[in-house]
Amino acid sequence: MKWGVAVLLVGVLSSCDGGEEPVAAADFGEQLFQDARLSESTFNRFSCATCHVTTPQAPAGRIDSGYTLHNVTARPNWWGGYETHLLDAVNFCYVNFMRGVTKLEPEDPRSRALYEYLASISPDAQAPALPFTVVKDIDDVPRGDTARGEAVYRAACQNCHGATHTGEGRLTELASVLPEVTQDYDRLFPGIPHARVVIEKVRHGQFFGVGGNMPPYSTEALSDADLGALLMYLGL
Repeated sequence: MKWGVAVLLVGVLSSCDGGEEPVAAADFGEQLFQDARLSESTFNRFSCATCHVTTPQAPAGRIDSGYTLHNVTARPNWWGGYETHLLDAVNFCYVNFMRGVTKLEPEDPRSRALYEYLASISPDAQAPALPFTVVKDIDDVPRGDTARGEAVYRAACQNCHGATHTGEGRLTELASVLPEVTQDYDRLFPGIPHARVVIEKVRHGQFFGVGGNMPPYSTEALSDADLGALLMYLGL
């Protein structure tokens, strides 16, 4: 085990609804997995469930930046091999996307509960590592079919950004409204084609100060073909 500790019960803890009662570690971990309040930041709206499903395959109509966490504790590494301890992989998300101020420590009851939950959805003794290919230098992509682009938007973008043109239903008011946000690009990114800015945000997320707080989409998560279809749908 590469987490550090595992327990069967996490004593008396405050549950997500504010009550205090004995909570089995895996059950409490599932609550934390679903709750943005795992992070202490008042600006965070991401939970683990925002970017990860727990079923063997993602359901139809859902494209996530992150892999399913089914069998996650059975993998030898995470983030395409860049992380070799599961808690470090969790903390990568916790700090970079969930705005956690300090990393979760192994002895933190939340860490222990999360591990128990993730172990409970990892039935196999061993599972293969999963690739995570980041596009190093972005480039334009061929445009695709508008209907496919609409499906990609609904599956990959709408949960955070809400409906096109209005942002209705978006996860947070900090999430940009698409494609209207591109109206600001001539001022914010002078001389850069609007589509290239969107591609940068999709492929590198927040890591170059362009993509707000969003996570990056690897080529495994979102193909160039689907990205091109998305751009066509957005009129870019």
